[in-house]
Amino acid sequence: MHIAVLMLALMTVGAPAALAQEKPVKLVVLGDSLSAGLGLPAQDAFPAKLKKALQDKGIAVEMTNAGVSGDTSSGGRDRLDWSIPDGTRGVIVELGANDALRGLDPDVTRAALSDILARLKARGIAVMLCGMLAPPNYGADYAARFNSIYPDLAKQYGVPLYPFFLEGVAADAKLNQADGIHPTAAGVDIIVNNIMPTVEAFLGTISEQRR
Repeated sequence: MHIAVLMLALMTVGAPAALAQEKPVKLVVLGDSLSAGLGLPAQDAFPAKLKKALQDKGIAVEMTNAGVSGDTSSGGRDRLDWSIPDGTRGVIVELGANDALRGLDPDVTRAALSDILARLKARGIAVMLCGMLAPPNYGADYAARFNSIYPDLAKQYGVPLYPFFLEGVAADAKLNQADGIHPTAAGVDIIVNNIMPTVEAFLGTISEQRR
């Protein structure tokens, strides 16, 4: 009886510390239609499915979907301050697909993403960068200039990089909607499954910073 009482007391004392450790991390996905979930129910969008996958692993997060369909990297930069509220601990940046589809100057994309990373870093917010690849129709020179943006910036700012957001999904008709660009719910599942190790490692660094 005395042992049971003692164990209960110890558990009660330890509870606040345990709860504090489990306080959800506030995350924002800053992106375009690929993360906004164009053509999908809200629960099938990338941020919602990522949150569920993390919760299934016992990782508590508060997830905000700051994806805007049609947004370019410059558009994401221009709305950065109001898209990323105070208290945000981490941002997953998924931008650049529309820049590539429209054949925008890669220097403009690079400058916009660089500004996003610099401004978030100045606010003390951790960032994970999702890479994008240029479509082949603009030629090898354009692709080389565009595709190098993400690894270059990840190295420059010391942030984790997931090399290609649509890995395992791009160009697969079964995993994309009729437009051939936006993933189906099944496609989003694959994206989430593939990106999870990088996100978990990213969250681990945020947890280390909180201690």
